Amino acid sequence: MAGSETLTSEEYIKHHLTNLTFGNHPERGWSIANSSEEAAEMGFWAIHLDTMFFSIMLGAVFLYFFYKVGKNATTGVPGKAQNMVEAIVGFVQDNVSGTACEKNPLVAPLGLTIFIWVFLMNLMDLVPVDLVPYLASLLGIHFLKIVPTTDPNATFGMSLMVFALIIYYSIKIKGFGGFAGELTLHPFGKWGMPANLLLEGINLLAKPVSLSLRLFGNLYAGEMIFILIALMYSGGIILGAAGGVLQFIWAVFHILIITLQAFIFMVLTIVYLDMAHQESH
Repeated sequence: MAGSETLTSEEYIKHHLTNLTFGNHPERGWSIANSSEEAAEMGFWAIHLDTMFFSIMLGAVFLYFFYKVGKNATTGVPGKAQNMVEAIVGFVQDNVSGTACEKNPLVAPLGLTIFIWVFLMNLMDLVPVDLVPYLASLLGIHFLKIVPTTDPNATFGMSLMVFALIIYYSIKIKGFGGFAGELTLHPFGKWGMPANLLLEGINLLAKPVSLSLRLFGNLYAGEMIFILIALMYSGGIILGAAGGVLQFIWAVFHILIITLQAFIFMVLTIVYLDMAHQESH
């Protein structure tokens, strides 16, 4: 598709950044969008089918793999898969240990799920940008984004679930009065209540925003670079060869980025839940 004569560079980029969208179009009714303009016209309640499919599929792969390893675990000499899973579990547990939420049986499994799930979704960014969309086009699917974390709907969805847990445990541990007191009495005391509420409210709302936008921004930028490199293949032998070298270098560097972003999302979730479990801060 990078060398397609029917698409300009601008159209090629726009095509690769358009999700497979299903929604209620003002003129066509409930349907799959045939262009980025139609997708935009479907409004807020449109569903990105590719984001839903790949995120659910990767989540199922994660659950099945860990389930099989756990079922076949042995106390003897472990295999490579068991060694890897035990190392990851231990790594996550080390990040939870010493926090106020250490005794909460939900936090470590949540951290593990976030780390592996986000990593797998990020890992899809290393698949050649034209490969899966081209195969999908043979089936009549004209738009397909395979990296769920380049869709803000996915990253905001995960961060909002973490935010809901922050609110839940803040009220459960501190009581509604304690939670309200944190928002209204710090840092300037009762006489500075309006300023306190403004500052603490912004601080609270910044948590899901920072979680989601950090992950989305880094993966979206990485995907954009892969798309721009793919355009070089249509520029002749020399430019195409340079594109191949750049793609390899960026892919190697991007392995660090996708791992780091999964780690940051996990760590910030643990930190925010730790703050929610503390009696005061």
